[in-house]
Amino acid sequence: MNKIVVLVMSLLIFGCASQKGIKSSGVGDTRTKPIDFIDNNMYLLVDKSVDITYGFKESNPIKVGGVHESNGPLNERRFLNALLGPNGENVQYYRSGSCCHFKTPNGLFENTGLLDLYRVYWTGSKDTLNIYINIYDKGDLLIPVGFTARTRN
Repeated sequence: MNKIVVLVMSLLIFGCASQKGIKSSGVGDTRTKPIDFIDNNMYLLVDKSVDITYGFKESNPIKVGGVHESNGPLNERRFLNALLGPNGENVQYYRSGSCCHFKTPNGLFENTGLLDLYRVYWTGSKDTLNIYINIYDKGDLLIPVGFTARTRN
């Protein structure tokens, strides 16, 4: 990772970590299943979440991991690129920013990380949805409630 990026992230995380009320997003890595890919830019998502908070609440982010391998942003895109709307619509998204500092054993500075907030929508959707993604920790990747996913052709 570029030294300037690491310095900026460290300062940002340190500033957030010095605030009271840092939340914990869990215990770090909880992945139990191997990851499969459609291609290098897209995960193959098979299992559906039944938890309506999965990805939609900062307390239950999607754990794509990759920060220590310099793949965090790529892993976020791999996950989001795999999603389709409820009727197979193509999904569009943009990164809204970082938020929601939390404790994690995989944090880069003082065991603290930040979630990335993405805004997700598709043609015909009434609302733009917030999706919270954690690039520090690895968890099982599921299809969030209300979405479908791409399959191999």
